[in-house]
Amino acid sequence: MEQENKQMNSLPDNAYRELAPGEEYKPMMPANTNPKEVTPYSVTFGIIMAVIFSAAAAYLGLKVGQVFEAAIPIAIIAVGVGNMLGKKNMLGQNVIIQSIGASSGVIVAGAIFTLPALYILGLEAQFYQIFLSSLFGGFLGILLLIPFRKYFVKDMHGKYPFPEATATTEVLVSGEKKGNQAKLLAVSGLIGGLYDFCVSTFGWWAEGISTRIMGWGEVLADKMKVVFKVNTGAAVLGLGYIIGLKYAAIICAGSFTVWFVLIPFISHFADGQTLAVGEGISVLLRDMTPEQIFSNYARHIGIGGIAMAGVIGIIRSSSIIKQALGLAVSELGGKKKGEGAVERTQRDISMKFILSGIISILIATFVFFQFGVLGNLTHTIIATLIVFVISFLFTTVAANAIAIVGSNPVSGMTLMTLILSSLVLVSAGLSGTSGMMAAMIIGGVVCTALSMAGGFITDLKIGYWLGTTPARQEGWKFLGTAVSAATIAGVMMVLNQTYGFVGENALVAPQANAMAAVIKPLMEGGATPWLLYFAGAALALILTMIGVPALAFALGMFIPLDLNTPLLIGGLVSWYVGTRSKDENVNKARRERGTLIASGFIAGGALMGVISAILKYCGADWFISWSGAEVLAVVMYILIILYFIYDSMKAKLAD
Repeated sequence: MEQENKQMNSLPDNAYRELAPGEEYKPMMPANTNPKEVTPYSVTFGIIMAVIFSAAAAYLGLKVGQVFEAAIPIAIIAVGVGNMLGKKNMLGQNVIIQSIGASSGVIVAGAIFTLPALYILGLEAQFYQIFLSSLFGGFLGILLLIPFRKYFVKDMHGKYPFPEATATTEVLVSGEKKGNQAKLLAVSGLIGGLYDFCVSTFGWWAEGISTRIMGWGEVLADKMKVVFKVNTGAAVLGLGYIIGLKYAAIICAGSFTVWFVLIPFISHFADGQTLAVGEGISVLLRDMTPEQIFSNYARHIGIGGIAMAGVIGIIRSSSIIKQALGLAVSELGGKKKGEGAVERTQRDISMKFILSGIISILIATFVFFQFGVLGNLTHTIIATLIVFVISFLFTTVAANAIAIVGSNPVSGMTLMTLILSSLVLVSAGLSGTSGMMAAMIIGGVVCTALSMAGGFITDLKIGYWLGTTPARQEGWKFLGTAVSAATIAGVMMVLNQTYGFVGENALVAPQANAMAAVIKPLMEGGATPWLLYFAGAALALILTMIGVPALAFALGMFIPLDLNTPLLIGGLVSWYVGTRSKDENVNKARRERGTLIASGFIAGGALMGVISAILKYCGADWFISWSGAEVLAVVMYILIILYFIYDSMKAKLAD
């Protein structure tokens, strides 16, 4: 029995770096052991987390416009409760709890980014439409991702930073230890959490700083449309450290291209041009703020870049796709290898089950579209094909984005899905309210599939590092998806009846409002920024030609500047602490200590962010606004960076 549950005390030295030729990664729970994973405790706890966090994420996402990542808070709760109950050898069970519970955040993101647009457009969404679109999308995302698991988590080991997976893994590992590393993670989590809590709840210093803080900066923004912004959150700083300088620099290069080249360039030639910003509002382009130019023009270039990066990724992954299809044909032909030939830590759900599942979900989606949405056979066939093709094509894009920056550009990919779907449906004779309903439901299924694909690769990477059984994670993820889909459907119906999505006191739902604004002119006849999408696609091709990762660059163009610059700062901290000594072993120890501190910042910031948002929703208004908030933010941000560097440099080889 001791052999079954035997595990290391910490992650191996090669957990976060590329492997040397012939080197093998051995997880904390080795393949020749049989740790406890799926138990009544872990499954029940995971379901409870899925329900609670689905409801919380839906409330807060629609109320304040942000969906928090559930994986880290759930991992913290799982570790805390396990320790409080005195449970031992909980690592495998905690991974299952986190994996089932984390379905909440990804399903909520898929649903609230799209489906509230139905209410905004004056259409009525039924419970079964919300539930089934979330359910089928989630199931499809799981099934389409599994064949790529080995590529992303094993073959590309050490080549992707996996920031969110890293932070969650460190939290889970700390639960098995009582030593200095667990203490360091707890202390840094407390510091980062309190830092972010003071910002978001009390407003003692500003959440973001910009060059507008100075008089010359205001003039620069008004006249030249140039502004520099930094989000001062500890969690985003930690994210940048784990991403590292290489990818952070590429992401920021995309962002700087938009904000310091394209936006001033567009503004310079803007005389006499106008653009409608919102219904019934028209403003001269030259009078727009840099932020308005970004939202209405430059960001669309990023969407085109993301789309083309996805196509390039699919072409480059063609060998992996062929390999997966070859395995499927082999298994279906009865040539399946014995289960014993695959070690426990690399055992996936069978390809036969995956293919059968995909076919079953597509048939169920077809029936749902035919009898629950469209009622036209031709339109239903087209809609089902759109769902499958786009979900399949962009699955690797979603996984790539999460692996690089920990943030899934699902809203950008869904926007492209809505545009393409609308064009196809209009050409097939479907338009007006029926077309808008169909396009939004299709968008809901695709958005949830891509959100799930991106989120699930995080779970599988955590499992790879720790040594859980992938097949068990994959099988029980379906349960978490079903529970989360039912919860979000009920919550959205209640929210619509209580607050609504249109009117003075309506819920914000910014992403859904953006989707509604795009879909309406497409279905009723209107302009679409095709030239901007084309420019982004062309730029992605050029970047690929010169060897620059197009997806990371395009993500920088799409994600706001203030969220990108802290990634570069965190990357610079990582570079600095890891290069100051002539002894490479000392540099390595410092980098590893910094990773623990960064993980603490992310975990503490995520947990306190949830608490702060709940307090705001419940009506607790402790936020103050004062003129010196931005100045103090500069001071506090410098202090937390200096603390980060100082504490990381304290690492000793004995650690």
